[in-house]
Amino acid sequence: YYLSLHKNIWCRRLHFLGQIATIFFVAYGLVSNLWFLLLAPFIIYPFAWSGHYFFERNEPAAFRDPIKAKICDWLMFKDILLGRIKI
Repeated sequence: YYLSLHKNIWCRRLHFLGQIATIFFVAYGLVSNLWFLLLAPFIIYPFAWSGHYFFERNEPAAFRDPIKAKICDWLMFKDILLGRIKI
């Protein structure tokens, strides 16, 4: 179901960029201010939601089940890195 919401390559690219931004945000938080880590789960949302709004024209999975959506974001990120999903 989750991948069916991400058919457009630009939406997947925005998700990927959001995950990269999250990784850098966490790294920055670890070396500068641990309070930043509380915000880390929310860094991807502007990227992901803009992809859904502008390219997919559908409702993000995070609106229905944010925990499963976050897990699936990381799984999709892994599959993109492994070349299973093209961006």
